[in-house]
Amino acid sequence: MMTITLNGKPHETAGPLSLEELLESLGMAGKPVVAELDEKAVFPRDFASTTVEAGAKVEVVALAAGG
Repeated sequence: MMTITLNGKPHETAGPLSLEELLESLGMAGKPVVAELDEKAVFPRDFASTTVEAGAKVEVVALAAGG
């Protein structure tokens, strides 16, 4: 197990893992999201190849349409 900071709060997860795997574990796989890893934006095409390691700061925001 490893600890990361997810949306400003400590979060325990198996690791290291890809950003895509983290999103899957959060039930957000395939949903429109904006993600940052250590204050750098990550494009959705790079989620599978981006590694989240212990101590990482991850921000994930789900996009929602409205009007």
